[in-house]
Amino acid sequence: MKKWLKISLLSMLALIVLVLWVLGRNMEQQRPMNTPKLLVHVDGADALLNETELYNRILNEHWFVPNQQSESLDVRKIEHEIRQMEEVNQVRVFKMLGGNWKIEVWLRKPIARIFAKNGKSYYLDSDGVTITKSQLHTANLLLFSGEINEPLFRQDAIKIINNDSLKNIRKLDEIYRISNYVCNDPMLHALIGQVYLERGGEFVLTPLVGDFKIRFGTAYSEEQVKDKFTRLKIFYKEGLPYEGWDKYSEINLMYDGQIVCRNRNKVE
Repeated sequence: MKKWLKISLLSMLALIVLVLWVLGRNMEQQRPMNTPKLLVHVDGADALLNETELYNRILNEHWFVPNQQSESLDVRKIEHEIRQMEEVNQVRVFKMLGGNWKIEVWLRKPIARIFAKNGKSYYLDSDGVTITKSQLHTANLLLFSGEINEPLFRQDAIKIINNDSLKNIRKLDEIYRISNYVCNDPMLHALIGQVYLERGGEFVLTPLVGDFKIRFGTAYSEEQVKDKFTRLKIFYKEGLPYEGWDKYSEINLMYDGQIVCRNRNKVE
């Protein structure tokens, strides 16, 4: 009799727990959701997207409406849609108890801005991906302009680098090599402001300090880019301080192992 009573009590307790769990689950599903907690991680000073812009997009696309019930909030769909935003690199969306939920976003890091000949502009990120963005207050991005005619909407420089047929006719891979090297070198990042692509496919750099141009030429490989910038840094450190910033009108890095300078006052 005692064993039967014990089994009955345990069964009743399990039933009560199950009922409470179902009631709690139903209450949680019917609970109105709060405004999500937004965390936007930015690598560097230039943010392609902020919390207010992200929340407004979510509302405008009707992925979430204020006081929406928990059971109708599809966090997987929201996570998928946010991941499609070209400014976004990674995203996590998840619910918590009490009507709370969280969106955590890691943004792409812009390293250059490209002005194409068709009048449109694009940002290039540290992974070699192009981003369209009409408004961004940039602190210090490398600017590219000139004879840039290739399609740039949602392009990937790394795919071009790994495709022999594409890299022979595109310049985005070279733009990426130059901007990526400059972005990761504090000295060059502080010295170089603009890059112009000439009709012949050669790049010309415009420094932020000094009234001269730097004829860089092509950037077909990482080794070529590294060699040219290494020579330029040596010249900046060992040549210009003694020769003076106003002596030359042009510094040419196109010849292997050399730096050829054009004297500003030379009569030709």
